[in-house]
Amino acid sequence: MKTLVIVESPTKAKTISKFLGKGFTVESSFGHVRDLPKSKMGVDTEHGTFEPQYLIPKDKAEHVKKLKKIAKGVDNIIFATDEDREGEAISWHLAQILDIDITAAKRMVFHEITKHAIDEALQHPRAIDQKLVDAQQARRVLDRLVGYELSPLLWNKVARGLSAGRVQSVAVRLIVEREREIQAFKTEEYWTIAGLFSPPSSQLLFPATLHSIDGKRIQKLDIKKKEQADAIVADLHDASYTVAKVTKKETKRLPPPPFTTSTLQQQANHKLGMSAKQTMRIAQQLYEGIELGEEGSVGLITYMRTDSYFLSQKFLGETRAHIQSAYGATYDVEKPRLYATKSKGAQEAHEAIRPTDPTRTPDAVKPYLAPQQYKLYTLIWKRAVATQMAAARLDKTTMDITAKQYSFRASGQTMLFDGWLKLYPETTGEELLPEVKEGEHVTCKEIKPEQHFTEPPARYSDATLVKAMEEYGIGRPSTYAPTIATIEDRKYVERDEQKRLKPTDIALVVNDLLVNHFSNIVDYQFTAEMEKNLDKIAEGKKEWQPVIAAFYHPFHETIEHKNKELNKKELTEEKTDETCPNCNSPMVIKVGRFGKFMACSNYPTCKTTKPIGDEAKQMEELSGEVCEKCGKPMAVKRGRFGMFLGCSGYPDCKNIKRIEKKTGVTCQKCGQGEFVERKSKRGKPFYGCNRYPECDNVLWSKPTGELCPTCKSPVVFGAKKTVRCSNKECDYTKALEPETTEE
Repeated sequence: MKTLVIVESPTKAKTISKFLGKGFTVESSFGHVRDLPKSKMGVDTEHGTFEPQYLIPKDKAEHVKKLKKIAKGVDNIIFATDEDREGEAISWHLAQILDIDITAAKRMVFHEITKHAIDEALQHPRAIDQKLVDAQQARRVLDRLVGYELSPLLWNKVARGLSAGRVQSVAVRLIVEREREIQAFKTEEYWTIAGLFSPPSSQLLFPATLHSIDGKRIQKLDIKKKEQADAIVADLHDASYTVAKVTKKETKRLPPPPFTTSTLQQQANHKLGMSAKQTMRIAQQLYEGIELGEEGSVGLITYMRTDSYFLSQKFLGETRAHIQSAYGATYDVEKPRLYATKSKGAQEAHEAIRPTDPTRTPDAVKPYLAPQQYKLYTLIWKRAVATQMAAARLDKTTMDITAKQYSFRASGQTMLFDGWLKLYPETTGEELLPEVKEGEHVTCKEIKPEQHFTEPPARYSDATLVKAMEEYGIGRPSTYAPTIATIEDRKYVERDEQKRLKPTDIALVVNDLLVNHFSNIVDYQFTAEMEKNLDKIAEGKKEWQPVIAAFYHPFHETIEHKNKELNKKELTEEKTDETCPNCNSPMVIKVGRFGKFMACSNYPTCKTTKPIGDEAKQMEELSGEVCEKCGKPMAVKRGRFGMFLGCSGYPDCKNIKRIEKKTGVTCQKCGQGEFVERKSKRGKPFYGCNRYPECDNVLWSKPTGELCPTCKSPVVFGAKKTVRCSNKECDYTKALEPETTEE
């Protein structure tokens, strides 16, 4: 008897095939085999059925033909696509293409690619879950309706080539609102007063901060001026300091739960500097299978799209045995530690992200992994194993020191037992305090006032944006990374020097238009409610067509009304005091697809344009350059990937030259060139030697000008105010200031 098993990817097919016996053929669908057409809406809105019109894409036609041919020569077909709505939909499409009755189609599901999981799945196949398929269809149709009706309005009223999306536009709104918070933020000065003390019986110095005056606790902005701080320091001159109170308390610190999609993306960004997209790409590789020498292809982690904290009994048993063997019985827990899943709609895979085999340590598989794969696997392995280790025990001490009406407070903690922190270390803020008794006098070695300024909220990183989207209920585990990648690819956001997300000029205009005229599309609560409706469809509590109809009809009416009402000039133009140098008409600030620029209001009769802001400064700096080919002046121009120099003699002379932002850092490879900022074909910034092509040295993060103390490679800026070695084989990293965890 011959059986055909169909999965999504060739790597997954290779890994699964080693667990199946003779008579099994494993083939890949290479992802989706059908989709909505690109040239038209592809959804029946006229009859109110919203039926999607699926087509086989041209690039999949030959492969589908191959699958049909193989299917005719087998006795049985089993679909083994991923255990989520997307995977369910792929199986459903495959069944229809292969003319298999949906009610009779066989589906095997598993959340890890191991022999045990594959054997279990083969023994307990199930039918295709039409509820999950409907939820996926509803999402696809909904996103198509929004994109195909709203995007043309943006083309007409703002600029060609723009797009809008149900989830992406809400993500852009979050980023825009954060940017405006930053712009509106007013910095305030404040002061703190710190003392350095020593006990009578020791030379150990320890810090303490002014905590209260006359019993009233000092708030952050209470001491606003240097004069106030100096007055307090002067009043404390020659004061006597007494330990008023010492409080000691033993506390336990429990490990964080195993990773879900959201927390994995957050911590990979926080600890490893990986983007959400990069994290999911590498996690997919670890899930589908890695070649481990003679073992062949092995799936190292469970399915990486999940919002569940559940851990299987098999994993719990194997993990506790490994902990006892590797660390001793004192590090094991009395009974398995379980975590309650916070997400009410947790539905994707039914287990947290964890290693498939806890005895397969990171060091054991390191020779077979690329550096980034090793780092991510290590993070996942340590986090999952740590969940079953004993709690860390800390001795927390608080000491209050009084002088006159002032009270200083020193806080510290010492580690009594490291527990899970031995494996998965996190910042504890450990500070050793000396042994002193209440009523003892301590010596003040120094009283120092320190000036501070309040800081605006930080721009969103991949980690903090994913966290915000999860808290608002925007999107699902499978959508976080693609959403961030989409808004970056479509130039709604760009990365600053710390790799945080900054909105572009066009994002501000589009966001304001959507907020003012299509409030439901970018409303946080409305978007979250729609996600709940999709969950209810997946649970069989709602039909998908009525959910789409309730959204579409008022949305479509608004589109038609706004197309007539909105005026492009009012939305995208700002008046200025300048006049056109060529025709004396007023100059206006316009917003195009690539940002703001100044243009003559007499367009198209007069096509005079002029850069503004940073571009204007660069233009001034670059004025005077001449074309080395024809001798005519070079002009600053703007294209898809930013500014460049083009010959003013175009089209007779088509000479162009990139504009390079210098870093002042010498290239260590050739010792003569300097790193300059450039853009890749997709617009991603990188840093290359300006002696290219003689020297092809490239860095993908901004260099600091330092060399790694370990391997002498350039040090670059990393995530979360850290610097790291640019050599992927080197683990050197350093915090620019103390880090805090995001959990």
